[in-house]
Amino acid sequence: MSDASGFRGQLTKGIFRENPVFAMLLGMCPVLGVTGTAINGIGMGLASSVVLLGSNIVVALIKDLIPEKVRIPAYIVVIASFVTIVDLTMAAYLPDLHESLGLFIPLIVVNCLILGRAEAFASRNVLASSVLDAVTMGVGFTMALTMLGAVREILGSGSLFGLAFVAEDATTMLLFIMPPGAFIALGFLIAGVNTGVKKARALAAARRDTVSRVPATEGAR
Repeated sequence: MSDASGFRGQLTKGIFRENPVFAMLLGMCPVLGVTGTAINGIGMGLASSVVLLGSNIVVALIKDLIPEKVRIPAYIVVIASFVTIVDLTMAAYLPDLHESLGLFIPLIVVNCLILGRAEAFASRNVLASSVLDAVTMGVGFTMALTMLGAVREILGSGSLFGLAFVAEDATTMLLFIMPPGAFIALGFLIAGVNTGVKKARALAAARRDTVSRVPATEGAR
């Protein structure tokens, strides 16, 4: 039972409790820089997730072979290798998205989320746990970028995933497709998501208390 509970906790950690964007505020450069549309958010999120998964796998496998003094440079080389693979693959098969994301794809190398997970988790855990950590963190990061991109695109352009749902001459809030709008939208999303998480935790705690009281009451009878 405890193993199942621990697995569920690990599974939801990066998506809700320790979301890289909404909870830990990591990787703010791409979060604010490329989320003018939902498609850009998904693209950057998936690209970062592939790099995160690949680097976590390699770091978990070679962690005992890397000398302590060159640990961080070695991790950066691993991450840069996967970024190069992702960059060239997107340039070949997704040229429009690659052009839209531009310089932010090579900058995945210095995304503190990826280096942080390699150093704080993959280098200290087995392969299976490192893969699970990369998947949950990647899903959480992609989800956050997509949500932010969707909000900014809806409010700023009157469209979603490139599909317009307002008239061409309709007035939209152009502020939200500009950098200041990214900060405003992100702030409201962080507030909303964290409020929801706190309420969910309170409900779960109340449910556990109720369940724990039932056997005690039956025993007293």
